[in-house]
Amino acid sequence: MKTTVRVLSLAGVAVTAAAALTSPAFASARSGNEFAHPVFVQTDNPQGNTVVAYDRSPDGSLTRAGAFATGGLGGVLDGTVVDHLASQGSLTYDRRHGLLYAVNAGSDTITVFAVHGDRLTRTQVVSSGGRFPVSVAAHGDLVYVLNALDGGSIQGYRRVGDRVVRVPSWNRGLGLDPAAGTPGQVGFTPGGDRVVVVTKGNGDAIKVFGVNLLGAPSAKPVTTTENGTAPFAFTFDDGGRMVVAQAGPNAVATYTLGRTGNATRIQQLLTGQAATCWIVKTGPWLYVSNAGSGTLSGYRDTGTGSVKALGTTATDAGTVDAAASSDGRYLYAQTGKDGNVNAFRVNSGGSLTRIDTVTVPGAIGGEGIVAL
Repeated sequence: MKTTVRVLSLAGVAVTAAAALTSPAFASARSGNEFAHPVFVQTDNPQGNTVVAYDRSPDGSLTRAGAFATGGLGGVLDGTVVDHLASQGSLTYDRRHGLLYAVNAGSDTITVFAVHGDRLTRTQVVSSGGRFPVSVAAHGDLVYVLNALDGGSIQGYRRVGDRVVRVPSWNRGLGLDPAAGTPGQVGFTPGGDRVVVVTKGNGDAIKVFGVNLLGAPSAKPVTTTENGTAPFAFTFDDGGRMVVAQAGPNAVATYTLGRTGNATRIQQLLTGQAATCWIVKTGPWLYVSNAGSGTLSGYRDTGTGSVKALGTTATDAGTVDAAASSDGRYLYAQTGKDGNVNAFRVNSGGSLTRIDTVTVPGAIGGEGIVAL
């Protein structure tokens, strides 16, 4: 896949942001519900990136509460249709500090928001330290961003209050082939002592950087390569084992990470679906998004490093990123073809019942969703 990017001029940011700040949606959101359990959805719109807030009702349905300009631009990787960033984790919530991080792929920045119920206050827009940021992760006072183009890189930050400070020496190139596609996600291990990157088809690798006590990454990652697997996105089970969505065979695979950072596969289960790319965990359940099939595949974490298939649930076309509510009762899946969010109730055995659908303005092809 080519990796050229379509973006608008930065002059459009000020106009778009100013319009959003004075729009009725933004004004109403400023007096919104401090005690809401919101769902935040990123549009990744190249004309001006926006995070749209929805209030979650007791039955899991969604009501739009406001829209908040990031002050940056969305971006579109050439060749993408329903997943303009081709990544997981482009919108990330730091629950401990009440901060929301959004990537602005088209303007090479990240935005920091302070979260107040269903309201967002933009506190900062800062350089991503590379080109085309697609994923962001937070642990403690550390934040790391994954830049997808020019061979890929990670950039580290230190959180100070409701802002972050970029540390130039915490930048590491990934050395990927610029013409062979882009990496999919950056994330911390549960203990926060490692930063993990998956590269999809560009090397078919899991790259693990050590993180020292100051927060700096190791000079080079430990790389585990499995040809043809195209690791796209990941999460961790309750035992700290890595669970990976593999777009190559359309599978879910589990791994242990050794002391040195090497990844050892435990299990691989085929989904039987097309474009298996995103994964989310809630309680004992895991759900992977199959963009090519318009489905979610469910799994149960057995607690032993393996997963057990539960079944498949239909969504709207172009299933991409997904998020579970903090109480584990509801799952929200973005569907990129029409810019929708499908809401599901998570049943006692892990099956899903569809309860609502909303269309997010300007979010066709958008990625990035967080549920509180």
